[in-house]
Amino acid sequence: MTRSTPVSQADQSLLQAPGPFNEQLVHLLRICQTMNSERDLATLLDLIARETTSLMQADRASLFLLDREHGELWSKVALGTDEILRFDARLGIAGAVALTGESIRVEDARQDPRFYEAIDLHTGYRTTSLLAVPLRKHDGEIIGAFETLNKATGAFTAEDEEILKALAAQAAIAIESAQLIDQMKRFRDQLQEENAQLRKEVGGKFSTQPLVGASAKIQAVLKLIDQISNSPFHVLITGESGTGKDVAARTIHYKSSRAHNPFIALNCAAIPESLVEAELFGIEKGVATGVERRIGKFEAAHGGTIFLDEIGDLSLVAQAKLLRALEDRAIERVGGRRAIAVDARILAATNKSLENEVKKGSFREDLYYRLKVLHLHMPALREIKEDIPLLTNFLMTQYCHELNRQPMSLAPQALKALMNYPWPGNVRELGNEVKRLALSVTETIVPEEALSEAIRTTAAAATPSASGAHLKDMVSDLEKRLIQDTLNQCGRNQQRAAKALGLSRQGLIKKMKRYRINPAAE
Repeated sequence: MTRSTPVSQADQSLLQAPGPFNEQLVHLLRICQTMNSERDLATLLDLIARETTSLMQADRASLFLLDREHGELWSKVALGTDEILRFDARLGIAGAVALTGESIRVEDARQDPRFYEAIDLHTGYRTTSLLAVPLRKHDGEIIGAFETLNKATGAFTAEDEEILKALAAQAAIAIESAQLIDQMKRFRDQLQEENAQLRKEVGGKFSTQPLVGASAKIQAVLKLIDQISNSPFHVLITGESGTGKDVAARTIHYKSSRAHNPFIALNCAAIPESLVEAELFGIEKGVATGVERRIGKFEAAHGGTIFLDEIGDLSLVAQAKLLRALEDRAIERVGGRRAIAVDARILAATNKSLENEVKKGSFREDLYYRLKVLHLHMPALREIKEDIPLLTNFLMTQYCHELNRQPMSLAPQALKALMNYPWPGNVRELGNEVKRLALSVTETIVPEEALSEAIRTTAAAATPSASGAHLKDMVSDLEKRLIQDTLNQCGRNQQRAAKALGLSRQGLIKKMKRYRINPAAE
């Protein structure tokens, strides 16, 4: 919305003036309308200068804007150019007008002691007659000076001065609006840049803390994730509770082209049956007393990924609505009558056998095959026991960092006990155990006695299939492979590799010597 400037007595007299003045006023009104519709500052300044030249029958018009921070006036050198002229705001007739707020009319500028000849020397222009008025904001603050140069019919008149003042008042409003809009655009761009950076950092978090493991099964999972991440197809992730299905889903999302868009997660088992549809698809205002309009997870994930955890716990009614949303690529809010197009890739996870659920009639077969375009299975921790030392070290390093305490490690007998335990809770259970140790153990080497009773009991009852020496060899072998893999991933940069491994550079060098790892070899 544009603001209007109060009409002064001088302006009222101009409105009643006969002949050429009426023509000038019509021209002035047209210029004001055009100015108020232009929001780009550079284009606006060109427009004002060009139209003012015609209105005032002058050879040239210039707008000088005040840069208070630097104490300078600045102006474009010529119409249609990007060259900016800057000079001390105390200099020249424009400077005098901007500082005093008083208009100045001179017949021969070169005879006026306030004239700043350096501008003519810079532009190659010769100024004779000159009229300058202040540019004032609506609150009276001066933001610059407005000059017209070399009138075609001689000197500028008092009537010219009143017309230029009226035009300057409107020009100041238009310039202020354009500057505010430009400031808002720059603020918006800054927010978008910061948002992109935050998303990149969040994505980096999941790309630098991926699924950890050197076993063949985990390596196969990582390879498959690399292959399917940029695919547009839905993915079904299966595996026991605690195997890292959610970590796999986030890794897929942040490795995909959708990484800069939302990742929205929903645990289907944690939502009451009566609320599932509203959570998935949203709800319209007034469906029930006090209910406000709210978008669902699908709309929130538009352009990105929606992770439906424990999808095997969805009711048949909810499954039917989900299937329709997948087929139509659109949803309807609860209580709504309008289809809303949604582009969201689905990553669904379950710890159930959906094949068995289909046979029992508790899961729709058509939905099952819709979701299982791509299938990723997460192995149980007992299937990848060789990864337990590596996982434990990784988790311990992470938790010690979060707790701001010195690095810790497990004694060989403690690691042996962890490897003999069946881990019904899988990686989640291991993570909880390591977190407990990081919080409660004061030593830097965690003894077997610090482990949970269930783990120690199982270890004591188990008949070891390998001696302590063999376990030590396994740990050493895993450590060597981890160092080699990390060096390769870091381009053989030892500083980066040491940081990734949670070691000092000197500590990494010692281990490389111990395992006879060639720093330059791939």
